[in-house]
Amino acid sequence: MEKQRDICPIHPFAQVIIDRWFFMAVTVSICIFLSENLLAQKDSVQLEPVTVKGFVPERFMSGLKIQKIDSATLTQFRFGNISDLLSLYTPIAFKNYGPGQLNTASFRGTSANHTAVLWNGLNINSPILGQSDFSTIPVAGFDQLSVQYGSSASVVGSDAVGGSILLNSNAIHEGMHQSFGRLQESFGNHQMQYTGRYAAAINDKWNFSGKTNLYFGRMNNDFPYSERRKYTLLPSESSQKGIVQDLFFQSKNDQEISVHVWLTSNRLTLTPDDQAGRELTQTEAYRTMLRYRIKDLTFRTAWVRDVIDYAKGDYALLDHAVADKFSSRVEKDFQWDLRKSGSNIQMKVGGEWTHYRAQVAGYGKSLITENRGDLYVLTRWQATPHWLVSANMRQAFMTRFNPPFTPSVGTEYQLLQNINYSLKMKGSVGRSYRVPTLNERYWKELGNPDIKPESGWNKEIGLEQSYLAGINQTFTTSLTAYHNRVRDWTYWNPSKSYHVENLQQVLARGIELQLGWRNHFQSWKSGINLGYALNKSSQEKAYDAYSVDIVGKQLVFVPMHSGNGNAFIQYKNTRITGQVQTISKRFSTFDNSQFLNGYTLANLLAETTISLNKIKMRFQGQVNNITNTFYLNVRNNAMPGRSFALSLTMSYDSKTKFFQ
Repeated sequence: MEKQRDICPIHPFAQVIIDRWFFMAVTVSICIFLSENLLAQKDSVQLEPVTVKGFVPERFMSGLKIQKIDSATLTQFRFGNISDLLSLYTPIAFKNYGPGQLNTASFRGTSANHTAVLWNGLNINSPILGQSDFSTIPVAGFDQLSVQYGSSASVVGSDAVGGSILLNSNAIHEGMHQSFGRLQESFGNHQMQYTGRYAAAINDKWNFSGKTNLYFGRMNNDFPYSERRKYTLLPSESSQKGIVQDLFFQSKNDQEISVHVWLTSNRLTLTPDDQAGRELTQTEAYRTMLRYRIKDLTFRTAWVRDVIDYAKGDYALLDHAVADKFSSRVEKDFQWDLRKSGSNIQMKVGGEWTHYRAQVAGYGKSLITENRGDLYVLTRWQATPHWLVSANMRQAFMTRFNPPFTPSVGTEYQLLQNINYSLKMKGSVGRSYRVPTLNERYWKELGNPDIKPESGWNKEIGLEQSYLAGINQTFTTSLTAYHNRVRDWTYWNPSKSYHVENLQQVLARGIELQLGWRNHFQSWKSGINLGYALNKSSQEKAYDAYSVDIVGKQLVFVPMHSGNGNAFIQYKNTRITGQVQTISKRFSTFDNSQFLNGYTLANLLAETTISLNKIKMRFQGQVNNITNTFYLNVRNNAMPGRSFALSLTMSYDSKTKFFQ
């Protein structure tokens, strides 16, 4: 067994596959080049091609449901983490242990390990745990937040089984913005933030822009005991701090250099007043990225370090875990126009190499190293003005593993289109996979070095419509049905003392409905967003005596029904917003014999902005859980009752354009 655990180079068979993929990529590139030149010779009109710049995964996800969060919503949640926002605007179910504590996602009935989190195109899930803690991801740190539903492994890679969260930073082209804000909440909780944006011309060829975001928060969680109905639970306190730094250097001859840094430190203490029984979990993340693009060729290198320290009672003895990720990627974009048909094809061909190094106290070895590689071809074909097709393929390579080949095909067709109404049909089929975590393979006694990568197929179909009533009102509707079967589901088997095995074959299927309305009349604005999700997620096959009782049962902590609603009315710079979230009961045992009751939460926000020349002051007042509902997300962790929050943000804007 020890010999099997030794790290070895990539298998020769994998090398053959790599060679074939490179040959395929080169062949495709040559065909594109020849096709473009031949087509240009047949047409007397020479058009300049439009280059797809940077890694924009949404462009190659035709047929998949993608939800982009607008800037007004991002501003409204600037003091929150992204789970605060997504729980009210998407059907994602979050397993939240409390303010400032672990917060993981269950996307379309999958587990916390099945959601990929991409930071400027880089997957930042911990290689040790295989997931991200959403309580540590601030909304204010990023310029764009998008939610991609369903499997997108052919575009994103490992972990994108249930869906993906896409975080992106953008360069600015004018002025200077400085803002400082503080939020004071009930229970002794508070947060502070600073954001600076700036831009300048370095010389007549190069321009510079950047963003700096600093944040700090402390959650003392001084909940009154009576509010918790004398429920036995664990007191906690936590602190979070971090910095997000983005720098962009752009030239007039179509070159760009960007530097991205994201540093975080999070400290959580359970039962802090119990000197013998207290528990400390401290996590740190160092994320750095350097990208260089020259026209349609992009290079990227990144280094990420995740640190976890754990102690109980005596903090002098820490269980220390550290994992380093070194990643390099190269991508080439191609595009050509089919002159006669009026269609065009865009293609991205790329490869990525990643090296992992991990030292974890719970592993049998002092140092674990591992190499991974990916080759992919992403294609977007605008066949007609009404018909769009994406065809993607990816092959991953990994030390001692053979991840499956992951193709996908998606399409969108505009059924109806006129000035006031549009109706679009979407559909996709794609394969997914998930590489086992380091814990699942190397944890002493419970880990399994021979665990298989998970593999699945996701199918979905949907309709999207938009109706413009006059010039002031817009109605939107989105309806999606999905079917996602995952084989070799990794499982900490309770019948075998929680030893890791590939046991479950899980099927997640459901329906998602979203409705929207917007109205704009003179100085008044108003809008409503409604969402509902039906999700049935269960194990399909019995593998042992224990699993017989759970076949067909809903997976733990996955609600079968969930819904949310948001409504606002705004006059000039003053807005009032109401928010509602409802979750059905969630089973806490695999045989569904025990469950947590469902609940409904309601929040109310009021905000206004006062402008004094270039200085703006933004006031926001918030009442959370208006009805003081007592609810649980997990056992022994009651969530806050009715609470209040006040925030003030002062900002300075200079709209002077430094360059075009």
